[in-house]
Amino acid sequence: MIDPSIRRDFPLLQHYPELAYLDSAATAQKPACVIEAEKRFYEESNANPLRGLYPLSQRATEACEGAREAVARFIGAAKPEEIIFTRNATEALNLAASCLGSSLQPGDEIALSILEHHSNFLPWLRAAEKAGTRVRFIECDDRGHISREAFLEALSERTKLVAMTQISNVLGVENPIREFAALAHERGALFICDGAQSVPHMPVDVQALDVDFLAFSAHKMGGPMGMGVLYGKKKLLAKMPPFLLGGEMIEYVSRDGASWAELPHKFEAGTPNAAGAAGLQAAIEYYEALGWEAIVAREEALSRTAFQVLSALPHLHLLGGDSPEAHHGIFTFTLEGVHPHDIAAILSEENLCVRAGHHCAQPLMQHLGVNSTIRASLMFYNTEEEIRRLGAALSGVRRKMGYAD
Repeated sequence: MIDPSIRRDFPLLQHYPELAYLDSAATAQKPACVIEAEKRFYEESNANPLRGLYPLSQRATEACEGAREAVARFIGAAKPEEIIFTRNATEALNLAASCLGSSLQPGDEIALSILEHHSNFLPWLRAAEKAGTRVRFIECDDRGHISREAFLEALSERTKLVAMTQISNVLGVENPIREFAALAHERGALFICDGAQSVPHMPVDVQALDVDFLAFSAHKMGGPMGMGVLYGKKKLLAKMPPFLLGGEMIEYVSRDGASWAELPHKFEAGTPNAAGAAGLQAAIEYYEALGWEAIVAREEALSRTAFQVLSALPHLHLLGGDSPEAHHGIFTFTLEGVHPHDIAAILSEENLCVRAGHHCAQPLMQHLGVNSTIRASLMFYNTEEEIRRLGAALSGVRRKMGYAD
């Protein structure tokens, strides 16, 4: 089990000891080793990777490729060249949608879960619009659960692509990705998984899941902002056209055209975020040192406390599952008679950081019949005391807004 003293590893939490940071689903705080890794890169290895033949450039290249190997190990990829570095999960999913969408034909279909973050929603709508294809939506129940029957109802013999999150950023519900990927493959469709909320909180093995593509962001797992990952099966990446054109992603250019570099560099145009790669590798090594068993146990304990505290509050309506295990550290709710933005502002006055709004998932909000909610999201560095502070502050919000109770 992870001890609360782990907070000492996070400089921001030490700098603001009064702060209860409950917004890790948006971005996680960074351990000192990540900050130091980026700093060390700029101090000791700052040069353009790949092309330079001098030692400094070679060290920069090693930083990028070492991080790629670490990511492949962390998510169980078969080969490091299946790891494409991007700016974030949003760019990774846009890359997948743009490049895969170029092979779609009129009459083809894309199946898209209604749970999706806009980053795994809008790119597929655009791909369908460009190709003249149809999007069919995979519906969930009022707790966010997608049944096998609902999944199959959205698929047909024309389905070419299925896009789905592993864990909802709004409800915390986990989809049975391995089962759904297998069902998609039985119908000849590719399966694209958004792992932004799963990779930081649970072991993810892309080969065991048998997903064709998976995207996640470094910043949600304690790594740097501006660093993302797209995993893709090598045989599929090899067939796809490049996403961005320019330096480093070519083999040969002439007046008449160009040929592309080998994987993964075909998809990594321009100067890479080498310092970000070093930071991501440090974040992965930090996770590996803690161990998944300890991380998961700690976050499950925090989820039990949060579910107990929030469920006991009158006038508070918790969205999603009816057990703490169903939330995976994400608790989204409304409070009768009070707008979520007012709630967030009141909580902020008590040094409680939560998120208010539609959480970049408006189609899901429309499906659930709400416009805006509050989301408190946990990470292993949070404490039970912070959760109880949240509950105590919420219990007084309606009185502050003029209600009698």
